[in-house]
Amino acid sequence: MVGELTSDDLQEWVSGLDVLFGRVAGRFGRVEPRRQARAYLLGLLAPIERKNGWQLAEAAGDAAPDRMQRLLNSARWNPREVRVDLRDYVMDNLGHRDGVLIVDETGFLKKGDKSAGVQRQYSGTAGRVENCQLGVFLAYASPSGRALIDAELYLPKSWTDDRARCAQAGIGEDVQFATKPVLARTLLTRALEAGVPASWVTADEAYGMDFKFRRFLEEHHLSYVVAVPKNQWIGKAWGGQINADTATAQAPPEAWKRRSCGNGAKGPRLYDWALATVHFETEPGYQRWLLVRRSLTPNTKGELELAYYLCHAPVDTSLEDLIAVAGARWAIEECFQSAKNETGLDQYQVRRYDAWHRHITLAMLAHAYLAVTAAHAPKAQAAWSASHQQKSAISWHV
Repeated sequence: MVGELTSDDLQEWVSGLDVLFGRVAGRFGRVEPRRQARAYLLGLLAPIERKNGWQLAEAAGDAAPDRMQRLLNSARWNPREVRVDLRDYVMDNLGHRDGVLIVDETGFLKKGDKSAGVQRQYSGTAGRVENCQLGVFLAYASPSGRALIDAELYLPKSWTDDRARCAQAGIGEDVQFATKPVLARTLLTRALEAGVPASWVTADEAYGMDFKFRRFLEEHHLSYVVAVPKNQWIGKAWGGQINADTATAQAPPEAWKRRSCGNGAKGPRLYDWALATVHFETEPGYQRWLLVRRSLTPNTKGELELAYYLCHAPVDTSLEDLIAVAGARWAIEECFQSAKNETGLDQYQVRRYDAWHRHITLAMLAHAYLAVTAAHAPKAQAAWSASHQQKSAISWHV
């Protein structure tokens, strides 16, 4: 936050937290878990070094972490119902018709093999294969702010094929293997059924390269800008197949336009961008494009790095619109970073499937409170606004 805190600021923020918890209090049927959930939420927002069971208990004045552990492991409450309240809270405060839904995953490094879903697998968070859990998340970004609104724990086949192991981790028989793009579709379906105001979806390669994921978005009339690998099939030309990198090699120099896709820590995120119309069947009034981003400075190999996006949106969509949505994907990375640093998203000490969802839900709730508080603070809002203004198979826009 900008500036010094006043007593009025503090009172306003406490009142805001009371309003938020009032939304979810009814999800905890008994007084004891309701009080403990509020204490847990306060601990996640407190300036303590680690947001684990012991330190959250100390912040709440408990002599031991038993009550905090019971809240996560055995108390009767449904984290999915709390996430409904979380989503509604975010929409009431940050919702906008130009909102963007963002799908991504993040890793949680773990030791041992008992935590639900843990195995050696690639973690984008670590940038390598690690022993970790992976959570698939849905974030919402609008001109007012951004927040995480839903999540599911990814369970590899090494888990879902071993039902005895699943039972030990509290994973029910009804929970079957689902790929990360399938989990993403589940999260998006819940958001759409709830009437979340959003015009766009964006995601990285893991989701963008999945045809069924893109088809799902089109069937639900959601415009998208999704990253794809360089070998992504674009269409046919001269009797052969053309991929994203092959198509990009044909782009004339005048096709490249220098644009910012939003502000970062060091100012505008400037890249060179090229846009090509993809002549492939789509519904009337819509168009497909290949959007390419090129770095301004060479990497360690002396190469200008390229990133590729498939886009589907109304025909009157501009290059600037597509670039803005591509840049919006960073919002979920910022949410991960702030939720881990500020509300303990990755600082849990639980092994069970349901306990993971409970901690993650409360951490997202705390993070959403910070996002809404920042959006309603004039100085924070001004800072946010300043940082966010702004016959071949294809034919390049020049």
